[in-house]
Amino acid sequence: MMQQASATDPAPGRRPELVPDPDVETARIAAVRRYDILDTPPDGAFDRVAAMAARLFDVPVATVTIVDTDRIWFKAAHGLEGVAEIGRDPGLCGSAILRDDAMVIPDTLQDPVAVDNPLVAGEMGVRFYAAAPIITPEGHRLGTVNVLDTRPRAITEEDTATLADLAAIVLDEMELRLSALRALHDEQARREAEKRHTEAERARAEAERAAREKAEQDRAAIAAFASTLQRTLLPPALPVVPGLELACHYRTASAHDVGGDFYDVFPLDGGRWAFFLGDVCGKGPEAATVTALARHTLRTAAQINAEPVTVLSALNTMLLTDVTAGHRFCTVLFGLLEPRENGGFTVTVATGGHPPAYHVRPDDIGAVRVRTVRPQGGMLVGAFFEAPFAQTTFSLTAGESLFLYTDGLIEARDTEGAMLGEDGLTGFLHQRTGLVTATSLVEDSITLLASLPDGAGDDVALLALSVPHPHTTPDGGVAATTHTAATPDHFGQE
Repeated sequence: MMQQASATDPAPGRRPELVPDPDVETARIAAVRRYDILDTPPDGAFDRVAAMAARLFDVPVATVTIVDTDRIWFKAAHGLEGVAEIGRDPGLCGSAILRDDAMVIPDTLQDPVAVDNPLVAGEMGVRFYAAAPIITPEGHRLGTVNVLDTRPRAITEEDTATLADLAAIVLDEMELRLSALRALHDEQARREAEKRHTEAERARAEAERAAREKAEQDRAAIAAFASTLQRTLLPPALPVVPGLELACHYRTASAHDVGGDFYDVFPLDGGRWAFFLGDVCGKGPEAATVTALARHTLRTAAQINAEPVTVLSALNTMLLTDVTAGHRFCTVLFGLLEPRENGGFTVTVATGGHPPAYHVRPDDIGAVRVRTVRPQGGMLVGAFFEAPFAQTTFSLTAGESLFLYTDGLIEARDTEGAMLGEDGLTGFLHQRTGLVTATSLVEDSITLLASLPDGAGDDVALLALSVPHPHTTPDGGVAATTHTAATPDHFGQE
């Protein structure tokens, strides 16, 4: 549902003002109410977005706002002290939510509508304003992510795209918050119903039965909540990359804990693509917070400068300076794919303390050659300031594959209790026969884990990329995604 607006006839010397369609505005306000975000206390997730916007654009003020019927309410305000809300008219944010794209005013004193705004005409004296709308999947514009400066300035199309990405991150946080609120309300309702049931049932046997049911329901609720939160930390499906086959697999060791493994593949400018796979130390809500922060930072940093070492350095700084990350760190492999004119890709991979990737390719006699991709010198991410990171560049051509994994794979144990290890994984890859593809590497690895007596004792994330021969793949590329929770057998072992 797109936001519709009409233009009023302007007074002489003024630009036309957009007026919202009444029906669309009614639906928009209903969406604002549904998210239950107005007049809520400060939230670190939104404050981080505002702080990140201020750093990225080098401006003194950045805000996250929600547009109500007659006011602009500030959910987060970096560099703007003592202001919780302002009137909607004449409004910068109120005008921005009526647009289909970002709103940029290089000089507010030259804009007839902006010049009357309290932030412009008042003590603050705002001279530059840019905003991207926060848009729901249904098309409702809830508010804006804004950057403001006290001097006129101009920004590029890439800057406006970055601002739109920050607005999308805000919506992701609002969706996660809404899911958590609904789960809390459901849990409260369930507990009230159970309390009434317990009071009505006096018999000991009935009370014991109710207690058993409650325990099972609690376990199922925890597992469902963990599964829902885990899904928000992973891409729902891999994209289709022209000329490339992708495959991935994710399996949590426990249905009751949110794992710290993460991965993603996403497009950049100029036909380039980025990918990463990593592992946050620990599990549970704290690890999930760092996982979300790492994914958002990697994607945002890559849009600004996709050099893999630079991206890992940005993540290292964020983990060490963001208080929500605590003292947790992670290991990461970050890669950049650049299409080659004669087919295949130039791959640049940087490491931050992660186990090596493997470059798998056939040799002249049909055997499989396995080369370790391990740039020397990459440290853990988020452990030390000024930590060095290393990268390497190579070609991925027809028939060749790149295999990435988290340490849950190499820490799986055989019948004698010995870990598979890097040597065991290298030997396993050498034994591949026939056509080696991203899909076959992932499927064979899943089969390997299933053959071990205890499977994987830790979470396992797998990501494989391969360049098919031209006659074996559709023009558009192939992608396969699998997310798997812990099996029922694991429930009994915990």
